[in-house]
Amino acid sequence: MTTALLVLEDGRVFEGTPYGAEGETFGEMVFNTGMTGYQETLTDPSYHRQIVAMTAPHVGNTGVNLEDPESRKIWVAGYVVREPARIASNWRSHGSLEDYLRGQGVVGIAMPGTRALTRHLRERGAMRAGVFSGTALAPVEELLERVRRSPGMAGADLAGEVSTREPYVVPATGERRHTVAAIDLGIKAMTPQRLAERGCDVHILPASATAADILALDPDGVFFSNGPGDPATADGPVEALRGVLDAGVPFFGICFGNQIFGRALGLGTYKLRYGHRGVNQPVKDVRTGKVEISAHNHGFAVQAPQDGPFDTPYGPAEVSHVNLNDGCVEGLRLLERPAFSVQYHPEAAAGPHDAAYLFDEFCELMERPRGRTSVTDDQPGATTDMEEKGA
Repeated sequence: MTTALLVLEDGRVFEGTPYGAEGETFGEMVFNTGMTGYQETLTDPSYHRQIVAMTAPHVGNTGVNLEDPESRKIWVAGYVVREPARIASNWRSHGSLEDYLRGQGVVGIAMPGTRALTRHLRERGAMRAGVFSGTALAPVEELLERVRRSPGMAGADLAGEVSTREPYVVPATGERRHTVAAIDLGIKAMTPQRLAERGCDVHILPASATAADILALDPDGVFFSNGPGDPATADGPVEALRGVLDAGVPFFGICFGNQIFGRALGLGTYKLRYGHRGVNQPVKDVRTGKVEISAHNHGFAVQAPQDGPFDTPYGPAEVSHVNLNDGCVEGLRLLERPAFSVQYHPEAAAGPHDAAYLFDEFCELMERPRGRTSVTDDQPGATTDMEEKGA
């Protein structure tokens, strides 16, 4: 039987069989705990330059279809599964997962050790790795050296590599209510669809868009998407967002957009040990105490005080959501301007849908008169900037 090897940068080696294309590939080794949504995972641009291991034991059971891709192509650098489905069975299926991977040149491995791999990454942290099969196979020492020469994720500026090159529009479904400028840092197709369902014309702009480009659309609101890479490198999007905040236009960000928002407020970011990737992360809304089960895909997080409001160049802000597994920041909001963000994915095409209401909150912000600037205006005792000034 043909052999494939997964080699981690710390020297750990796993053996299996080729799955998808044969050859070699390199990336950051991460794991995804979702039981569903493997096609959405593969086509999520946030996974650019990552080798993804699925912790679900069976993958590919329902094949692949033409409706579920989140972007124009598969973005994962490599794919690791335990037991691939022998046949694809679903009324929407247009082919097998392995053929889908092979057709796009994605090198993968099927191996019995995915549980051991996940435990290893939880203990040692995400790290560089390579998958090798076919003519790429060589002595392990040589393969390990290739892995250690490959680039890491810290310091990687990747949003521009996955973003659209040209602007385009996703029109509102039904009656048009708002115009939204959405910055594509690695946007998933379901995100503008969720906004369009709420009556928004969504103008998708490249990651290189400036504040002037954004404001030239005279948008009712601005959205910053998810995306790959280290937020510490995203100086351009940070400056663009500061221009949006200066203009007082309602803002909503998710995932990478949350990290950009944090940086725009003067906060730092850091790399998580192994990240959050899956559809089962418990997140607490600090304001209401409600716990949401949420979809995640991120390896970096924002550093922010969690003991109450803190000062920013745009007035007081607070941490709005926290992760109940590790306590990291899962959301931010300004208290005197219409701007908020979350670290997770409310569009969640593969589920869960606990956080879908966040799109409604964004639309509510866009419906308020510009003088009503606070995300918390509707809470008891809240006042607007205009009221504070005696207007």
